[in-house]
Amino acid sequence: MAKPPLAQFAAHFLRGQWFSLFASFLIMSGAGATYLFSIYSKEIKSSLGYDQTTLNLLSSFKDLGANVGVLSGLVAEVTPTWFVLCLGAALNFAGYFAIYLAVAAKIPRPSPALMCVFICVGANSQNFANTGALVTAVQNFPENRGIMLGLLKGFTGLSGAIMTQIYLAIYGNDAKSLILLIAWLPAAISAVFVYTIRPMAVVRRGNEIRVFYQYLYVSIALALFLMAVTISQKLVAFSQAAYACSVAVVCALFLVPLFLAIREELVLWNQKKNPISPNSIVISKLDPKPKLEIEEKPNTPCFADIFNKPPRGEDYTILQALLSTDMLILFLFTFCGLGSSLTAVDNLGQIGESLGYPTKTIKTFLSLLSIWNYFGRIFSGFASETLLVKYKFPRPLLMTLVLLLSCIGLLLIAFPFPGSLYIASVIIGFSFGAQLPLIFAIISELFGLKYYSTLFNCGQLASPLGSYILNVLITGRLYDREALKTLKQKGMDRSSVKELICIGVHCYRLAFVILACVTFFGALASLILVVRTREFYKGDIYKKFREQAEGGDTEMAYSSANEGSGIKMKEKAVEEGEESQTK
Repeated sequence: MAKPPLAQFAAHFLRGQWFSLFASFLIMSGAGATYLFSIYSKEIKSSLGYDQTTLNLLSSFKDLGANVGVLSGLVAEVTPTWFVLCLGAALNFAGYFAIYLAVAAKIPRPSPALMCVFICVGANSQNFANTGALVTAVQNFPENRGIMLGLLKGFTGLSGAIMTQIYLAIYGNDAKSLILLIAWLPAAISAVFVYTIRPMAVVRRGNEIRVFYQYLYVSIALALFLMAVTISQKLVAFSQAAYACSVAVVCALFLVPLFLAIREELVLWNQKKNPISPNSIVISKLDPKPKLEIEEKPNTPCFADIFNKPPRGEDYTILQALLSTDMLILFLFTFCGLGSSLTAVDNLGQIGESLGYPTKTIKTFLSLLSIWNYFGRIFSGFASETLLVKYKFPRPLLMTLVLLLSCIGLLLIAFPFPGSLYIASVIIGFSFGAQLPLIFAIISELFGLKYYSTLFNCGQLASPLGSYILNVLITGRLYDREALKTLKQKGMDRSSVKELICIGVHCYRLAFVILACVTFFGALASLILVVRTREFYKGDIYKKFREQAEGGDTEMAYSSANEGSGIKMKEKAVEEGEESQTK
């Protein structure tokens, strides 16, 4: 018995490309828990009695887990997407729930080493969300990868502000409960959409860009609302009911992308039900994992021909990419740029405290950083794609400009003036957010999409190394040194206080001057990649995808035309039969 039309469309929609993209938006909106560390780090520091060096060590293991995604990439190469998302959900809950139990004193106080393991495991789960949702979306929309990366990483940038509103509405102003929310909410979202997100045959439409811009407008409205609510909450005391209302508005804004997905799938459903003429066909079916090699070529093993590299833009094997000069340069400016930015983000709460800002204002800085992190991701995704397609402006050059902007934000912390931390939060949030989509897009363009799930995770390996050196070995130790100087001036020593605190503009000055210099060096390194890839970016880097799509268009048009002709012939036969019966 045939299903009713509504049930048929529902089945089509739940298996569709646009609903999969909507699910990716939700998963990425919960994949930014690492950006909330500055809010709950104070709770960890006070409840477990850590000094700043130990706290920064914990922060570095968070960054290590968040950026070492090779495991998730390799798992994705040999397992389906649903398994990747399930494993990520399990790691997320296990890691952060253990931290919550430790901070809430529900288990014996764990050692700092064990806490580092907990936060590393929890933070590593976001790589499984990235690999499952982000990589799949890029494979499903290969010709608009910059826009796709900007959108998805933009929602990740907003996740800090979104989850802050949710935890205030559910738990009130309790940083311990924020850790509990981080444990269960992202895991629950991944579990709900575990079978929705998967590589699939690409459905290509002429108005695809227009739909992406509509998603952009919705995300901008969400960002502006979160910014307005965040500022209002610092000026007016919100009740828990008011927080619940703000969460309701956030949920309502998330329904708009769902309606857009329904609209697009309905168009595809109608085209499927009513075949159109070959001249207007805009649907093509592509391989879910684009094959960029000529079909006659044998499949190259993953670790073969290490030193026999293909041209830029073709499919590199994993070792070919990792041992290439381009990747080494990318590692270098990732180490400098993301390492410095992560250090600034992780210490922003303590920076505000050292400069004498109240706790409410410090939370404003963190919310501003999260929201402008979003704008940076959106800008680098959409702007870099537009500049590349229209003006052949290379993405590595945009990376250079972003790193130079980051230097300004770091110097504003090193040499503060009244209100400068507001400006620094905006600049650092924007530049930090802009770096990630650019790095991911550059990797996909230079080394191909065949092993992208592994390579894009390898591309950020330098980030935790930079965070450890710049955050723990430099910033943390310089902060503690200044704090011990202050204690000595008061005639006290480390054993006299439970928590080591430094107050004053001198606490972070030298550290952030060093960070600014390191970031400037990263900008110079990115210029080397600009020079090396200038000829590549002058060409048409999407030509092969377009040719493949045109081939798919022709095949689909022929199939649709035949289907349409068959329907007309059947209709004509029925009419002739009716006429003969009448006669």
